[in-house]
Amino acid sequence: MSRVFEAGDRVLMIDPKKRRYLVTLKPAGEFHSHAGFVLHENVIGQTEGCTIRSTKNFAYLCVRPTLSDFVLKMPRGAQVIYPKDLGPILLLADIYPGARVLESGVGSGALSMAMLRAGAEIIGYELREDFAERAVENVSSFLGEEALSRYRVELRDCYDGIDETDLDRVVLDLPEPWNVVEHAEKALHPGGILLAYCPSIVQVMQLREKLEASNFDMPETLEVLNRTWHVEGQAVRPDHRMVAHTGFLTHARLLGERQ
Repeated sequence: MSRVFEAGDRVLMIDPKKRRYLVTLKPAGEFHSHAGFVLHENVIGQTEGCTIRSTKNFAYLCVRPTLSDFVLKMPRGAQVIYPKDLGPILLLADIYPGARVLESGVGSGALSMAMLRAGAEIIGYELREDFAERAVENVSSFLGEEALSRYRVELRDCYDGIDETDLDRVVLDLPEPWNVVEHAEKALHPGGILLAYCPSIVQVMQLREKLEASNFDMPETLEVLNRTWHVEGQAVRPDHRMVAHTGFLTHARLLGERQ
């Protein structure tokens, strides 16, 4: 990747109030906001971390977006899993390079991108064609062709079964994940991990009940609360706002035959 911005690059433009705008640079493009406009050609050729001023003399810091930035600003149709949950999912599900993962409920592709960047090979099940297309577009846009070669999305319902076998992981973002537990038992190899993202504790209760009656063991449910801090000189305190509940993460491992 070039150290300077080029046409076609994505740039995150941050204004003095820390508002963030994701822009794709074009040779004759313009970025418009309440603070005037910035010609893309004024950004092209500049190094990352530069400051560009708008026609109203507002300063914009220009940097390349991280995956976290892209997930929050990317085109989407479905609600995404937020960055605060994506990191823990990668660790709790133990996503590693070459892992064969069945993901059901791909939505706009946020979780897919996180797992693909970790090196996984993903088979996605998605009911809605528009969501599937959007997920593939977002993966292609941010991660490129190499990631696409490890990503296949099928239009189908995971509640009806899983065709794949000897999977390493099954990751679910579905309204009724308990209806996939029996299918996951057949699709995973012994030691494989099932992880489900559930917004509601009622969903978790039904999922845990189903897991207890299955060959899965070592179940755990948690939620991630993200609290930032205000640090300015000697004034140190938690910020007044925090990203609290978004969803519950439940994971369990498939047992082999018991002796």
